[in-house]
Amino acid sequence: MSDYVEIAVFLVFFVIFVAVGFLAKNFRKGNLNQLPEWALGGRRLGTFLVWFLVGADLYTAYTFIAVPSSMYAVGSIYFFAVPYVSLAFAIAMITMPKLWTLSKKNGYVTAGDFVSDRFNSNALAMIIALTGIVAELPYIALQIVGMRAILTGMLTPLGGNVNLASNIALVLAIIVLIAFTYTSGLRGTSLTAVMKDIIIFTTVIVVIVTVFVAYHSALHEAFTIKPVYADLPPKFYNAYWTLFIMSAAALYLYPHAINGSLSSMSAQKLRLSTALLPIYGIGLAFLALFGVIIYGVPAAYHMLNITYHNNGAMVVPTLIASVTPSWFTGFAFLGIFIGGLVPAAIMSMSQATLLTRNVIRYLGRELEEKRETFIAKLSMVFFQLLALAFVFIVPETYSISLQLIGGIIILQTLPAVFLGMYVKHLEKYAVVSGWLAGIVSGIYFEVYSNFVYFKYNIIKTTLMPSSMGFIFVGFTALLINLVVVAVVEVIVYALHRQPKTMPENI
Repeated sequence: MSDYVEIAVFLVFFVIFVAVGFLAKNFRKGNLNQLPEWALGGRRLGTFLVWFLVGADLYTAYTFIAVPSSMYAVGSIYFFAVPYVSLAFAIAMITMPKLWTLSKKNGYVTAGDFVSDRFNSNALAMIIALTGIVAELPYIALQIVGMRAILTGMLTPLGGNVNLASNIALVLAIIVLIAFTYTSGLRGTSLTAVMKDIIIFTTVIVVIVTVFVAYHSALHEAFTIKPVYADLPPKFYNAYWTLFIMSAAALYLYPHAINGSLSSMSAQKLRLSTALLPIYGIGLAFLALFGVIIYGVPAAYHMLNITYHNNGAMVVPTLIASVTPSWFTGFAFLGIFIGGLVPAAIMSMSQATLLTRNVIRYLGRELEEKRETFIAKLSMVFFQLLALAFVFIVPETYSISLQLIGGIIILQTLPAVFLGMYVKHLEKYAVVSGWLAGIVSGIYFEVYSNFVYFKYNIIKTTLMPSSMGFIFVGFTALLINLVVVAVVEVIVYALHRQPKTMPENI
């Protein structure tokens, strides 16, 4: 009976979530046939809405499923997710208000718009746009992996063909998400992000308090069972700092983070919302520990091993179901489930906007405003369905690698976007050369590490061996990128050709 209570609570709040998504089109009304209105909310979101919206990209399925799962399966190295968010917000405070100001002044909707103007090159802007589109795909797929884990945790007690039932429910949920995102645009995702984060904050607080009251020695017992979790092996020292520094550098290069930032009402409000974002990091620290705490909660640990065959993706759903009543479990599961839906919507919208503004338009297709927005909406549908198909072929155990692979790719846009805003003399040929070197080396090191060094039959790590221990592939690839950029700049000077300076409007 309790299982049906859990599902009933989940469904009731899901209906409310969907209603909010559809009704949001009337929030601060604008012409949703205009791309800035649909994709950026008309740039009219205030401090707290931007805080919730950008925060929605932190408390995602990545946070609830992938990080605790990796902590559980591998150990302390995956605690890198905690310091990385603090550094990411510092980077955002430096870069995003400036990009917002330039975007407002020049009518930019994407980072590709900025790159095109800054380097006077539609080709370079197209490269950056396509890089962002590809980098988002594994990130969206990761959200869907988390959503499927929640459905599995909720439907397993009912018996029957759980995989089939959860996959059907997942597809239906994605269709509903597509429908209200198509209708309401960023307004829908921003208001549903508020609901999502309220549920998730409540869940984190309740679970942590419950565990430490009912199982006050849970952490002690967990670290006794798994003492390796209390320390970081020396061979992972460099992996740890390269992971958190590069993840921080990557976060605000992702198109969805830029979209969220550009939706702000003003640069000042964006600064304030960014200053408040470290609050999310507090909850993230506790969430990462869920992968350790489960060892100190016997019922949860037993269920994870017996019912779910030690599937790391089920750590958080199992812990929640073991320590909270059924009605609250349904409430919490809904929060995590829509914690995948909301970011997936933002990400697919940002992909669609890049494709429309910086690929289709630059291929010579002049589009009237209404048609441009229509194509962006159709593209959003395509990217959502593509990510859904992608997730069915990726093992859940290695889900965190999805996000990190996206990070390796998106880091190669750093010279064009971040350096482009601040370095006066920067040649587009140097940026393209660096991008190419970074992408090629990143792919090479990924293939070498997984198929040659570790001899895996699938990509499940983003760490590469070196004389200094393991290092995040993204760090090496970006370093090569930056070195190539610098070398090409020197060559330009050596040939007595003055690199083009930054345009006056930048």
